[in-house]
Amino acid sequence: MKLIVGLGNPGAKYRATKHNIGFITLDEIAYREKIEFNKHQFEADLAEFFVEGEKVVLVKPQTFMNESGRAVGPLMDYYQVKIEDVIVIYDDLDLTIGRIRLRQKGSAGGHNGIKSLISHLGTQAFNRIRIGIDRPIAPQTVVSYVLSPFPKETHDEMLASVNQAADAVGFWLKGHSFVDTMNQFNIKKS
Repeated sequence: MKLIVGLGNPGAKYRATKHNIGFITLDEIAYREKIEFNKHQFEADLAEFFVEGEKVVLVKPQTFMNESGRAVGPLMDYYQVKIEDVIVIYDDLDLTIGRIRLRQKGSAGGHNGIKSLISHLGTQAFNRIRIGIDRPIAPQTVVSYVLSPFPKETHDEMLASVNQAADAVGFWLKGHSFVDTMNQFNIKKS
C-alpha cells in the first residue's frame, strides 16, 4: 500500500493559495484517476485507487498545515504503511514557480508542515516532492505570500509543476524506485 500525502490548509479560503499546492497536486491525481475524496479518517480526507493491484491512498490532512503530522502519523499506523511507501508533496519557497525537486530525506527547512511530520513520524527520511512557489518580494511577509493565490502570469508554470509532480507520482506507482523517480524528474529546466 502507498500513501500520497499532499500538504495544505482546509477550507475554501485557502483552496487556491500557494501553500495548498500539495492539495492541488492531489486533486490533479484524483482527476486523472477519476476518483473523489469521499472518505474522512484520522483528521484527513482520503481518496483511494489501485495500481496493478496495490492500494494507493491520497491523503489531504484537515488539521491545518502546522499540524499535518497529527493526521498522517495515525493513518500510517492504522494502515501499517512503511515510511518508504509514502510520498509527501508540498510547497517550497526556495524553488522558482514551475520547478519541482524530489528528495528522499532532509530537514524541514522552515516548513511547518514538514516540521510536524518529522515530529509525528520520528524521522526525516521520507520521500518528498517539493513544488516551487518562489519567495515574496519585500515588504510582503512570507505568511501573507504563501496564503495568497498564484498570480495570473505564473498560472501556466504552476500548472506545469503540478502536472510534473503528478507524473512523478505515477512513475513511482508503476514500480520504479524513488531513486529512479528522482533521476527521471530532478532534471534542470533549460
